[in-house]
Amino acid sequence: MRSLRLATAVAAAALLAGCGVGGSADPAAGTAERAPELAPDQQVSITFESYNFGQAGPWTDTFNGLLERFRAEHPNITVTAQKPQGTSPNPAADTISSVQTQAATGNAPDVVQIGFSDMGFLVDQLGAKSLDDLVGADAVQQNFGGTHPFAPATTTLGQLDGKTYGVPFVLSTPVLYYNASLFTAAGLDPAKAPTTWAEVADAATRIKAATGKEGAYADCVTTTAKDWCLQSIVRSNGGRVLSEDRTTLEYAGPQSVQAVSTLADMVRSGASPKFSQQQAVEAFARGDLGMILESSSLQGTFGKGAKGAGWELRGAAAPSFGTSPAVPTNSGAALYILSNDPAKQRASWELITFLTSDEAYTQIAKNIGYLPLRTGLMDSTLKDWAAANPTTGINVEQLNRMEPWVSFPGSDYLQIRDGMIDAVEQVVLQGADPQATLSAAQERGQALLEAR
Repeated sequence: MRSLRLATAVAAAALLAGCGVGGSADPAAGTAERAPELAPDQQVSITFESYNFGQAGPWTDTFNGLLERFRAEHPNITVTAQKPQGTSPNPAADTISSVQTQAATGNAPDVVQIGFSDMGFLVDQLGAKSLDDLVGADAVQQNFGGTHPFAPATTTLGQLDGKTYGVPFVLSTPVLYYNASLFTAAGLDPAKAPTTWAEVADAATRIKAATGKEGAYADCVTTTAKDWCLQSIVRSNGGRVLSEDRTTLEYAGPQSVQAVSTLADMVRSGASPKFSQQQAVEAFARGDLGMILESSSLQGTFGKGAKGAGWELRGAAAPSFGTSPAVPTNSGAALYILSNDPAKQRASWELITFLTSDEAYTQIAKNIGYLPLRTGLMDSTLKDWAAANPTTGINVEQLNRMEPWVSFPGSDYLQIRDGMIDAVEQVVLQGADPQATLSAAQERGQALLEAR
């Protein structure tokens, strides 16, 4: 049991990223010139910073293997891989501060893997380059195509103001994992997963009453979880966290407050425990929690937990509110170019196209478990993997109706985001008044937004 708990905690730390400027980044540099093609013998060295290199086991091993293959195919490009600078147990939490620190000395990485919620700051404050300008919009779209094209809804996730800055790399949508064995023990039909939050609450109450185990947990309400899953819940009830013109916070609106109140009611009734993210992940893997709304990046962890503890893992789509279809949002990160040097920019683009190729996604999915954005691979090189990981199909279906994880604008975006999620945590886990708490946080956040 101790080894299972340790393994689960390690995997949870990998998720808590979120399953987050080139050598002389200058935010005032303006529109980038087209990066010229490299001559066959033109030697270029670039630095690639990714939080995957800060995670032991399959993450680092897989990416080191991919870089070896890239170097073999591009002997004139030298790639130095590094993890973000910082001391956080989860390296993804250090991504932005790491880039800021290095940029201040004029020695920032050329290519970075950064979370979608940080995109606005990366573009506006740290000089991320428009890929449409560097290599041409046609080349960007061509990379999204190929024998196994990107899922259409994912191709715009790295866009801001109509331009593509990041190539979506790894992501998930919220999946409702559930313990089919606990469903059976509670007299529930494991073939009929809950489809609404009302059904989740009812099933959770019945599981707790019949088995003594905890009912359900939505990993969407703590700062550790960030706000990607929260945004899905709010959007699914018709609310928004930020206006479409990115000028006004809206998470204290009626639909948003109602969505958060639904989760708070589950805690108040005992249907949902007052767990931290790590506690919930560990409890579900042990078989002590009936349901968890979570990222696909923990599918492997839950599968191992179920096998070791002798219970059956199943999954379903994100629950809806009544008859309104749920709106999945995405977690994850994209790849960005931050160098001002034309040769490094072109070499960086070559690396990005390789890391988002059929070959790379096949290895990343098989070895790590990330959802391949080139979803057609699941019918070819990843056919056996997809069959062994059936909940992956839930993510693929949800990609067709996914909406982007919205990033907050301005240099104070982290304070705005964390202020919102802190208020949600107070409401859901601490019993604070929903409307008053969210309104107060929104007022503080709006002041920061308008001060930028």
